[in-house]
Amino acid sequence: MPSKLDQLKTMTTIVADTGDMEAIGAFKPTDCTTNPTLILKAAQMPAYRHLLDEAIEWGRSHRAVTSEVTDRLAVNFGAELARLVPGRVSTEVDADLSFDVEGMVAKGRAIIADYGTRGVTADRVLIKLASTWEGARACEILQAEGIDCNMTLLFSLAQAVACAQANAFLISPFVGRILDWHVKASGRTFEPEEDPGVLSVRQIYAYYKAHGIDTVVMGASFRSLGEIEALAGCDRLTIAPALLDELAKDEGTLTRKLDHAQAAALAPAKMSLDEKTFRLLMNEDAMASEKLSEGIRLFTKDLRSLRELVARRMEDSIAAGQSGPLP
Repeated sequence: MPSKLDQLKTMTTIVADTGDMEAIGAFKPTDCTTNPTLILKAAQMPAYRHLLDEAIEWGRSHRAVTSEVTDRLAVNFGAELARLVPGRVSTEVDADLSFDVEGMVAKGRAIIADYGTRGVTADRVLIKLASTWEGARACEILQAEGIDCNMTLLFSLAQAVACAQANAFLISPFVGRILDWHVKASGRTFEPEEDPGVLSVRQIYAYYKAHGIDTVVMGASFRSLGEIEALAGCDRLTIAPALLDELAKDEGTLTRKLDHAQAAALAPAKMSLDEKTFRLLMNEDAMASEKLSEGIRLFTKDLRSLRELVARRMEDSIAAGQSGPLP
């Protein structure tokens, strides 16, 4: 019997949630996605030191500031990943711009331009933006320019509706982080069929399909195989290498859980959100508000750590006074 990973690939597009190219080569996903945390981890792995070295040398030769070098590094990883997958690569806009519409738009345009210099066309890239109200507005501008967006740090139907109104190409609801909040708040455990993160994605999926919304639903941030199996049939699922490995080794039967035909019966009524309504709904949803804020803080923290790593390497490079790879 085919593995559960192979079975899942017949009903859902698999996206690797990693910057580790060896893992991507092993599991052969269609797409891949990164974030500041993943880039920080990968940048410290010996196998990818050449990507960091290239960004450092570029930064020194162009007298670039640290943030420009970290952008260069992210695109270095993305360009390499684009050679390994047939589909899209997601690259994240700086988390500390999550409430800055103009900043996100400018950064998104710059990332796409840099990919273009590597021969990676815009239709191979997704720009990741936090699902704030400002993120949705930046998405709307970029999408109108033909730059497709992946809306991340999404925890609620209100965020999903706002992103759909902005014509986002794709949303990434965070299954595991929703579960984490409810486990902490309730002090209990949840089986996959009652998992609050799973139920949230199912609700969003039903809403989109019932109301003819083309935005892709990509479940993310999984804690277990059970969560993944409970969302089999979702448009896309982005999965970390450890869980991909478990799926590849499991030869049990995988049952489809989501499909378009059943969506209408489960879907909430159509909503139309303005800024005031969006902010009110977010304020009333403690989980979504807290996890969005926490996610931005955590990604910003790892982004700062990545910038500190780059700054130290820049200083070492200048001190060494050489143009080749650092020792």
